[in-house]
Amino acid sequence: MPQKEFCPKSYQETPAGAHNTAVHLRSGSGKGPFDFSFEPIRENLFRVTFCSQNHPLPPYPSVTKPAIAPDSVHVSTQNTSQQHKVIEIGDVTASVDWADTPVVSLSWKGTEKPLYRDLPLRSYVADASGVAHYTEHNRNDLHVGLGEKRAPMDLSGRHFQLSATDSFGYDVYNTDPLYKHIPLLISASPVGCVAIFSTTHGRGTWSVGSEVDGLWGHFKVYRQDYGGLEQYLIVGKTLKDVVRSYAELVGNPILVPRWAYGYISGGYKYTMLDEPPAHQALMEFADRLKEHGIPCSAHQMSSGYSIAEVEPKVRNVFTWNKYRFPNPEEWIAKYHARGIRLITNIKPFLLTSHPDFKKLVDENCFFTNPDTNKPGYMRLWSAGGATGGDGCHIDFTSAFAFKWWYDGVQSLKRAGIDGMWNDNNEYTLPDDDWQLALNGPTISVAAQKPVRNAVGDWGRALHAELMGKASHDALLHIEPKQRPFVLTRSATAGTMRYAASTWSGDNVTSWESMKGANSLSLNASISLLQCYGHDIGGFEGPQPSPELLVRWIQLGIHSPRFAINCFKSSPGDNSVGEVIEPWMYPEITPLVRDTIKRRYEMLPYIYSLGLESHLTASPPQRWVGWGYESDPEVWTKALKSGGEQFWFGGTILVGGVYQPEVSVAKIYLPRQANNEFDYGYVNMNEPYTYFASGQWVEVPSEWKKSIPLLARVGGAIPVGKSVHTRVPGDETPASVAVEDVDDYRAVEIFPPCGSSHGQVFRTTWLEDDGISLNPSISRYTVSYSSTEEQVAIEFARDEKSGLIPAWNELDVILHNGDERRVISDTGKPVEYKRRDSRGRVVYTLKN
Repeated sequence: MPQKEFCPKSYQETPAGAHNTAVHLRSGSGKGPFDFSFEPIRENLFRVTFCSQNHPLPPYPSVTKPAIAPDSVHVSTQNTSQQHKVIEIGDVTASVDWADTPVVSLSWKGTEKPLYRDLPLRSYVADASGVAHYTEHNRNDLHVGLGEKRAPMDLSGRHFQLSATDSFGYDVYNTDPLYKHIPLLISASPVGCVAIFSTTHGRGTWSVGSEVDGLWGHFKVYRQDYGGLEQYLIVGKTLKDVVRSYAELVGNPILVPRWAYGYISGGYKYTMLDEPPAHQALMEFADRLKEHGIPCSAHQMSSGYSIAEVEPKVRNVFTWNKYRFPNPEEWIAKYHARGIRLITNIKPFLLTSHPDFKKLVDENCFFTNPDTNKPGYMRLWSAGGATGGDGCHIDFTSAFAFKWWYDGVQSLKRAGIDGMWNDNNEYTLPDDDWQLALNGPTISVAAQKPVRNAVGDWGRALHAELMGKASHDALLHIEPKQRPFVLTRSATAGTMRYAASTWSGDNVTSWESMKGANSLSLNASISLLQCYGHDIGGFEGPQPSPELLVRWIQLGIHSPRFAINCFKSSPGDNSVGEVIEPWMYPEITPLVRDTIKRRYEMLPYIYSLGLESHLTASPPQRWVGWGYESDPEVWTKALKSGGEQFWFGGTILVGGVYQPEVSVAKIYLPRQANNEFDYGYVNMNEPYTYFASGQWVEVPSEWKKSIPLLARVGGAIPVGKSVHTRVPGDETPASVAVEDVDDYRAVEIFPPCGSSHGQVFRTTWLEDDGISLNPSISRYTVSYSSTEEQVAIEFARDEKSGLIPAWNELDVILHNGDERRVISDTGKPVEYKRRDSRGRVVYTLKN
């Protein structure tokens, strides 16, 4: 791209209006006036704008400007000179100096070293049709966010495109961009964190210290292709603080139905089959699941169900291939009778052969090419591996197109489909000048702004967001009391207000891909993509070896989303491909089954993490330093990479094995602050060793047993049955068909091997009916302490919400080798029950 930087100077303060704590500036130096503003919104949230008549603010920002902080928050300002203003709000001191270009600095009150500072003399710059923003770069900081970026987790010293594309078969360590467009960058250090979030849907780049200059030193620069800049700066002591405040700005992750945390099966091949027809092949797949005793909650139907029966045999969204599915409603009912839900693949484009193509052309539902004044035609993926056809992407700013999509989603829902799979929605359009309709109700207010009617100015990522809204709203209208489930491949900061889940797209089969995916998960989680996962075993590439498949499943059950789905290019028939099936290697099928059953056993823990994500924005999957910022080791390069270990909730520290024929893994055990007594960790697998924290340890990890899993001493894991269960209150057809009721609850606890010296450990988990849009949530707290001889436990039920679960008594499961007696702190009866199949002692705490 050509570089045409112009750095406005000679700023003068203008009236701040009613909110006199803000800084409003106007530059009069050449090329027309530029306006700059800085204003505190909350104690740790600040808004910055930089714009001109030719560089307007984003017309449809991914967040609405929040109300200014209430009067109860103390804000003090002082002008130390005619060109310098200091604002103190809460614990933060903000200063703006405009002697040359505006320079914003943020620091903790009473300290001199800034957490954040614009680059003097080159801070806010116009660059052709867009802008650039330069900030100082600390090379020791951890940089995270940007939605979904190539591994490692630490983004420092690298350059990234802020765009999205269909990166089929990507290299997890080298490919950029991937599928998400989220301009959120967080710099983190032991003394604090600062997030920079831009609200545009337009494309740009982030250079995270990858550029260095003898004059300007080390800096970061955000470049935006079109329009002016609207940014929010968020300050926090920890990543948890910043992520929570970011969620308050853009919206907390929405509720995910409980069934979506189970095993989700898939495979492109099944819906592409003509012999046997797809409906029969998929019923055979369900039969095999039952035969092997493998629980499954949902199946992802790839787009083959919508492939035309006659030439041209390409996909036509919202239609059914009646040879492959002669009676969709009847077939869906049969799948529901197995307790399995269905999620259908839908893509936001039509090929010219689609039966509704002409109608959508006539109603201006596609982008307009201004050179021809006709729809913007382009080559589109249509069927099988790397085959294509001519067609157009849907313009979701068109009122007719939005309603057409909405009605199409409802037609699938009325047939019985449970959730939508918004796929291929990266909008890799070839021309920024293509024009939008801008007559839809969602966009109508924004359309009145004086902004050029072009894809580049509004941002192509906007359509992934509006597509999410159309699918979400259509489902909600039919079942207004239930959580809509939309799975989306592409996403913006605002998309996750409508989509419950996402994943890392079309990954490849390799040990490196499995390892690098951890980094993607951690940055996605920090960016509020918190029900996130990967296609276990690899979407593309060769079939995984038995060892790799087992390792990937062992790792995958410890992520929020657990799915096995793929399209494997096949020399025999590339239009169909091959699939990964849990029983594809008979010698490991029992191990695969047991591992998936462990996923179901942990569902109370996993689902509680999902509710916590919705309520507090704390991700289920967390960087190893999350909550351990005072430990210097977590800031070393090895642990900032995020590739080899992570927290799954607050109790389970998950490691991995990322090479074949390796049976020992090296894991770091983070420690609490020096003034907090830390009881360390215990190996959840043989030989069940207790470890002190603050050290690297080698953990035995034979591939036919387990990956490294360590429990934090003092933690707890609520568990249930190791099968697919029905939660009372969920009366949907697929749930009613499930035989087992969720009527058993136990808690695995990990007391110190000796005395806890009077310290009481507490864990609270959350439960609801798993399906309601506005559920009643009950809270359960287990507390325990230990001596050399016994473990004293207390259990509290907070069911004031009205949610009463089907289970009544609580089993207490001690760690392997712990033979101590369990007693109740409150005098309730505690009875020895048995040893479970893993040799652990189980007691029952009577109600």
